Amino acid sequence: MGYVVTGATGQLGGLVVDGLLAAGVPADRIAAVVRDENKAARLRDLGVELRVADYDDAEALRTVFRTGDRVLLVSASEPGRREPQHRNVIEAARAADVALLAYTSILGGPDADFILAADHKATEQVILDSGVPYTLLRNGFYHEVYTDTIPQILERGAVTASAGDGRLATAARADYAAAAVAVLTGQGHEGKAYELSGDTAWSFADFAAELSKQTGREIAYHPLTTDEHRNTLLQAGLPEPVADLVADIDRAIERGLLARTSEDLRHLTGRPATTLADAIATALKG
Repeated sequence: MGYVVTGATGQLGGLVVDGLLAAGVPADRIAAVVRDENKAARLRDLGVELRVADYDDAEALRTVFRTGDRVLLVSASEPGRREPQHRNVIEAARAADVALLAYTSILGGPDADFILAADHKATEQVILDSGVPYTLLRNGFYHEVYTDTIPQILERGAVTASAGDGRLATAARADYAAAAVAVLTGQGHEGKAYELSGDTAWSFADFAAELSKQTGREIAYHPLTTDEHRNTLLQAGLPEPVADLVADIDRAIERGLLARTSEDLRHLTGRPATTLADAIATALKG
């Protein structure tokens, strides 16, 4: 039995590989599926096997799985293209008769009715239809989606969003990676869908207040309308489909679709999720 991580040169995939090694899995039992072997020197140096394939290349994907593998499918990064890309991976996993296919989906699964969720919901159905033993890791948003914008927030002196008073229950990327490692190395997760979130939901006003507290500066929350937010994104140079997607995420937050909390993440990792305050502190340290 081997462990296979797709998208392994990405931030989440890399953390999962590190987590498998930390959990005592021998490096020679871990395979990293990467698009560009030249960008995977760190993984090679860890002793991990590299298997080269692109999500768009169904033929190459048929070479990366072995019977009995336990696989993590890290979702692709281009909304609108992900469902057919994921389908290629799922079909290759089915043909290889893998023991488990864990997929990084989205919090709420079928109930997540916003643009970004569409590919995830379609992928979940492909997995269910495939007959492959599966686990759905319905990840909430990462703290880092927001803490990575702190330099820009400090420059303008305000947090801006069109989510109103909506709340979201984020966790650290490392928390979600730890949950994936627990599923890959554990037993009894087949056929399960885990709703993975932070322990506490926060609002953008809370984010601004915590950032003010930690920096000693007055950082306000300036709520925008959806149209104002979209126009700001377009003026910043984002393509129209991306601006629509980002503004739609804030509408989903305002509607409470990313505020749900669950014990699933804590149960899988055996510890509390990283707090927003700790994530902000880490980001400010650089």
